[in-house]
Formats: sequence, structure tokens, C-alpha cells
Amino acid sequence: MTRLQPSHRRWRHRWRHSLRLRLITVFVLLAMAMAAVFLGGMQRAFSTGWRGAAQPLVGDYLDRLVAELGTPPDVARAEALVRRLPISIRIEGPVVNWDSHPQRRWRDYGPRSGDWLTRSTADGHRVTFGLGTLPWQREPHGIGWITLALLLVLIVIAYAYVRRLLRPLDDIRDGAERFGRGVFDQPIPLRRRDELGDLAQRINTMAHDIQGMLDAKRALLLALSHELRSPLTRARLNAELLPATPEGETERAALLRDLAEMRDLISDLLESERLASPHAALQRESVDLAALVRDVVAEHPEGGRVVLDLPEGLPALAVDRLRIRLLVRNLLENALRYGGDASEPPRIALRAAEQGGLMLEVRDFGPGVDAAQLERLTEPFYRTDSARQRATGGVGLGMYLCRLVAEAHGGTLAVRNAEPGLAVSAVLPGA
Repeated sequence: MTRLQPSHRRWRHRWRHSLRLRLITVFVLLAMAMAAVFLGGMQRAFSTGWRGAAQPLVGDYLDRLVAELGTPPDVARAEALVRRLPISIRIEGPVVNWDSHPQRRWRDYGPRSGDWLTRSTADGHRVTFGLGTLPWQREPHGIGWITLALLLVLIVIAYAYVRRLLRPLDDIRDGAERFGRGVFDQPIPLRRRDELGDLAQRINTMAHDIQGMLDAKRALLLALSHELRSPLTRARLNAELLPATPEGETERAALLRDLAEMRDLISDLLESERLASPHAALQRESVDLAALVRDVVAEHPEGGRVVLDLPEGLPALAVDRLRIRLLVRNLLENALRYGGDASEPPRIALRAAEQGGLMLEVRDFGPGVDAAQLERLTEPFYRTDSARQRATGGVGLGMYLCRLVAEAHGGTLAVRNAEPGLAVSAVLPGA
């Protein structure tokens, strides 16, 4: 059972993997840094350059406010000033001691910031002025939520723009996956004429060149295979016409066997190239798979040792009869070759598949295959270490052809260790 990663690790992995999220992060950090630099510079400019220029004006204005308070200072007038102006007032003296903002720490407005914000009256009172409740501070929560909402809207707009800007990367990724599967008929769409558009165009050109090379290779292989068939047929005919003398019977049989292997190899190569082509043509017809399996097993010289599990009432499928015969024959020969000496005979089962259609399973009870080699059994020309002797036969195209036949019909081929033996399952869809 796999352990779920913590949420912060998943988000960290997603952030590292997503170019969009990293660009949005850079934009947000850059905006915050620019705002901090701007505000810091403005604050420094106001605190240094403008302070000296505004001090005489503010000083004269404070003198007028102190005169308006009267002698001794009148608390009612002070309250009226605080309501009318965004200032705070603290009065200290022998008669009046009053503070408009008792919760405020006034040390920042005292001698540390200069005495130009403090005035003394003739009767010994000291009046200190400071900033009061600013208009945008009277409803801090509303303004804060509005600011946060605007910030989120800007982030969403930036993310949408970046997503649209990098949308060609998704097209390039999907196109690379298609080209990797050998599907070259759908190029990458060109949405814009920028650097990403140029990259997509270059990848399309590369895919077109690769398709041309693959087609040329396939055409060359097909041409060579066709050209080799004629001299091979003549060589086999001449070998069969040799005098059957006791002295040369062994060499004659070995020559015929080698020529038969070459013939089968060329036939398998031709069939694999036809099936591997994206334009493989299937001659579909309604086929009773159970009857077809019985015919293939009956035609095989060792078919009498095979156990059949073919229930009645299975639906017929629209498949290519010759290709399905090839699939069944190859799987049967593979099971007899590697499981013929086991305690139990090979088995062929046919049943309805869960996703629709039918599933054909061929199992032997032989030694099986090492788990590390299972995934490579359906590769062309791949043989396990135990199957590299000449006596075992085969060149490694049988399982590859079975996979191509299943995939050409829209199905799949799976190989697993049945312990004991090897089980190969071909799923053929109903449509």
C-alpha cells in the first residue's frame, strides 16, 4: 500500500514541476518587492526631504491650534479638533490632563522626533500633537478584505494569462507523446508565431523526417523480404529434389530445416511490418473464436495434449480470421515449446472480458520466466536466456506478432507468471 505524501510535499513537488506556478510566484514576489521598495523610498523621502520643508508650515499651524484651545486648554475644544481633524492631542499640566488616544504610545512624538510637535502654553501646560484615526483606518476590515480580493483577482488574471501564454507547451507535450507512440499523422498545432510556435514547428519537422525514415526503412525491409522469397523458394525446391541417399539424408534434412526457418522468419518479418504500420488493414468478419481455437489446436501435431476450456454461448467477434489464427498458433506453439515437458499439459481458456469482448488465455506449467524479463517478452527479436539455444527454435518474433495482432484489433496482450508456468492473455474488444 502506497503512503500518501503530506500536503506540503505534494504542493512543493507540484510547484517545482509546474512552470506556471513558478512564474506566478516570481511575479508576485517581484510585485511585493517593488511595492516594498516604493513605499520605503517614499517614506524615507517624506521623513527626510519633506520634513525640513514642511516643518515651518506645520509649526505655524500647531501654534494656531494651541491658540484655539485657549489658556488653560479647553478639553471641549480639544475634542472638537480631534473629531474635525485626523490628529491626536495630549494635554499635560497643573490644571488639565487629558489624552484623546489613551492607548497610544506617545514616546514617538516626544523629544525623540523633535520638539516641533509639542507646544507649551503660558500657564505651564504642555500640548503634544500626533496623527489620529485616518479615514482608511476607521473601517480596516472592509478595506483589508477589498485589498485581499483585488490581490487574488490580480493573481488569477496573471495565472490565466501565463496559462494561455504557455498553452503551446501542453500541445508540445501531447505531440511528443504521440510521436513517441509512432502516431505522426496529427502534428502539433501552431497557435502563435513566437518562440514556442517556432519550437512546435521544428518538432513537427523533426517528426515528419522521422516518419519518412521509418517509412523508408519499412519499405526497404518489405522489398528485401519479397526479393528473398523467390530464391529461397528455389533453394528449398532444389533441396527437396536432391537424391534421398542414406549418406546425405542428415545434411538434406538440416538444409530443409534451415530453409524452413528462413521462410518463417521472412513471413514473420513481413507480417510484423504490415501490422506495425499505422495503416494496417484488417479483413474483419464475424468469427466464432471457440471454433477457431479448436481448429488451430486440431491442426497442430501436438494439439491432442492441450486442455481446452471453451464454454458455449460466447458471442462472435468481428476480427481478422487469419491474424487471429496466427495469434492462437503462436501462443500454442510457445506453450508447447516451453511447457510441453511439465507435469500438466498446456491449457487454453476463452471467456468474456470485464470491459467487453473476449479474453483468450494460454497457459503452460513450465519453469516460467524471470520477473525482470516479463515486460520484454513482447519485444521484437527478444528471447529469454533459457531460450537462446537452437534446439528451442524461434527467433523472438512470435510474442511480438501476438501483441501486434491484439493491438491492431484494439485489444491488449498481457504476460504474467502463473506459478507454475507462464500465462498469456489476449483481450479482444467486442466492437
